[in-house]
Amino acid sequence: MSTIQPVIITADHDVLLGFYTELFGAEEIFREPAEGPAFYVGLRIGDTDLGLVARDDVDAGAAPRILLSIGVDDVEETLGRVTALGGSLHGGPNDMPWGQRVAHIKDPDGNPVNLTQPVPPR
Repeated sequence: MSTIQPVIITADHDVLLGFYTELFGAEEIFREPAEGPAFYVGLRIGDTDLGLVARDDVDAGAAPRILLSIGVDDVEETLGRVTALGGSLHGGPNDMPWGQRVAHIKDPDGNPVNLTQPVPPR
């Protein structure tokens, strides 16, 4: 269990579940309730947990208040799959001075996500 676990509130569980599963290989580790439409789905991406909570009253136009940064093996390859899964591209990839290659995307709900990959020292 993660000490801090990000949780995304969404009006469309299925879309976000598909996005994070297909793009990042997320594995469903918990569902409440276990049968029928889920209120909460717990996902594991690498060694981190991410929660999805279903709510009908989500304001899709509200400004995001969280940024997810997810490490991937290959930023370019991952970027190539974003739009087909309902996400959108918003910048990069760029090599940053702190040793990461970073691209900016948004998930299907408009939540900002950074894709990061270590860049070998030059």
